[in-house]
Amino acid sequence: MFARVFCFLCLAATSQALALQLDAIAERVRTQHPALKAARLAIDEARGRQLAAGRLPNPALETSFQNESRVSPRTTVFSLDQSFPLTRRLSLEKKLSTQLVQAAELEVQDVERRLIAEARTLAVQLLALDQHLMLHRQQMDLARRLSAFARERAKSGEVSPLDAAQAQVDLQRLLLETRRMEAARLGLVGQLKPMLGLGETEPLQLQGDLTHITLPIVRSWRARPDYLLAQTKSEAARTEADLAKAKRWQDVSAGFFAAREQQDVTPRHTERTGFVGFRISIPLPLWNRNQGEVAEKAASAERARLEQEALAAHIRSEAATAHQEMEANAALLRETRDEFLPLVMEQTAKLEKAYAAGQADLLTLLRAHDQRLELESGALDAARDFHLARIRYETATFITPLKP
Repeated sequence: MFARVFCFLCLAATSQALALQLDAIAERVRTQHPALKAARLAIDEARGRQLAAGRLPNPALETSFQNESRVSPRTTVFSLDQSFPLTRRLSLEKKLSTQLVQAAELEVQDVERRLIAEARTLAVQLLALDQHLMLHRQQMDLARRLSAFARERAKSGEVSPLDAAQAQVDLQRLLLETRRMEAARLGLVGQLKPMLGLGETEPLQLQGDLTHITLPIVRSWRARPDYLLAQTKSEAARTEADLAKAKRWQDVSAGFFAAREQQDVTPRHTERTGFVGFRISIPLPLWNRNQGEVAEKAASAERARLEQEALAAHIRSEAATAHQEMEANAALLRETRDEFLPLVMEQTAKLEKAYAAGQADLLTLLRAHDQRLELESGALDAARDFHLARIRYETATFITPLKP
């Protein structure tokens, strides 16, 4: 009864597992990754700063009162002052804030690009490992049958006890390798689940065919977010340099003021007067012309330009290397799968028949099975490395992921 309940719970958990195709990883990361949800708030922060950029400072309203004395009348003064820039500082501040909003958007896109690439890499490694495990389990079943067959033949004296022991050793080796792969699979699943918005107890089932290889479309890498981000930062650095030059002249302050005066000349006679005036304050750039900030921003602009050029060279090299790796692994996979593996499988089938007829020894058969396992594993590794190189190429050139 307990076994039935346990099986039912296992089937229910399997049915609720998230079945995710390999080509759906990008959209899942884009919508569910918690780091992206937090990174997008940086755009709102930049837009908030944009609202306050390029505005005049608030005007200043002042009032003062002086009571009558023997030497001065009672005076009430009101004034209103406003500061104005002599340069195009405000327009440069608006331009800079717009560039910083663009930089924040591009930075989020670049984080998204890198996280999607990381998740797709883990998914390909997980799929390849699952296929390796499937292959090893098939080999274990075959090795188990060979080991049992060798033990029976050894009892009857038809097979050497050393051959039977060797078959058992080969079975144990495959068992240990399978357990190592299962442990590695747990680590990959543990890294991938948070990137897909899954909890540690939620099941995940990946689906995809790594043996189908297609070269991705070619697209200019100049649309890559981090390159556009470097370009935007370079433009923003030049804007900051222009803004530093504009700050050499401080703001001019202008305003109106009005005063009301009253003085008691005699106990029965009071004189009332008043006046209205205009004032302006122009700071002179005699001692401080903002030379330090101008030199700093000029150096920053040059550094941003050089960083943009260095990034462009790195992207070109990264894309070219990944494309060469794709071509090499595709050729290796075709050669292994279409040429070598059929020959080894044919030879292994012949050796199995010969061994059953007593015309071949067990060690020769085990070596043939090892060669087949090595070739099949090599084909899986070539397919995996092709898809990993394709992910690097698509990430380097910012191509939308293709179906595997």
